[in-house]
Amino acid sequence: MDESFLKKSLDYRSTREERYKELSKDKLFKVAVKKIQTTMIGALSTLEESFGFLWGFDNNLEKTEDQKKLLDIYEDARAKILDRGNTQIRNLESEFVNYDIVRKKHYINLPIAKKTGDN
Repeated sequence: MDESFLKKSLDYRSTREERYKELSKDKLFKVAVKKIQTTMIGALSTLEESFGFLWGFDNNLEKTEDQKKLLDIYEDARAKILDRGNTQIRNLESEFVNYDIVRKKHYINLPIAKKTGDN
């Protein structure tokens, strides 16, 4: 009976460790994806803030023909940036398959003082 209990205990521990690895990998992947997306959107936002006046980004007035052409160029560049970023996210996902990732656990060591007094 002791052997079966030990085997079950080891199996449970192994299963728990494998599950923790998967959760660690998923968490890291989600964080990495969010950082890539933030970089893409931030870059596009910077372009809009710096050059948006060229295609009338800030105003609701009728756009000139030149502004419409520049807006088309910007929208094409924007689509390419987002496509390339999403391709890199897919590449990152396929790369993660090659790694075992374990997130460090946080431990807090609390000091224990002996009680002074009668006992």
